[in-house]
Amino acid sequence: MPPTVDEREVEWTAIRAQGAGGQNVNKVSSAVHLRYDVRASSLPEPVKERLLAMQDQRLTDEGVVVIKAQTHRSQEKNRAEALRRLQELVDIAATPPKPRKPTRPTRASKERRLQGKSVRSEVKAGRGKVVD
Repeated sequence: MPPTVDEREVEWTAIRAQGAGGQNVNKVSSAVHLRYDVRASSLPEPVKERLLAMQDQRLTDEGVVVIKAQTHRSQEKNRAEALRRLQELVDIAATPPKPRKPTRPTRASKERRLQGKSVRSEVKAGRGKVVD
């Protein structure tokens, strides 16, 4: 079972949503920014390491996950959406990668590779100067 994110470790900021929406979007701060410091969190160390090693644009160089949620009109729903996305990210990091089993190429794959090389060689040899 993957570890759950402690909501007390999450820092929330209410912001105005972007895009079209008329007066409501201009007056109400319904979008939220979620900030989650991975290094200071209560997650297990292996999960932290895998989370920090991820190549995700939501992760800053300081090890803080920043998620912006603005799909819903209410702030509560946006908070729930941002927390769900963070938990999804932690769930991905919680599953350890499968160890790679080294394999050898089959005889048929070696023959296909050599066949392709010889065809390519003939194509390139045909590009040379024509000798009478």
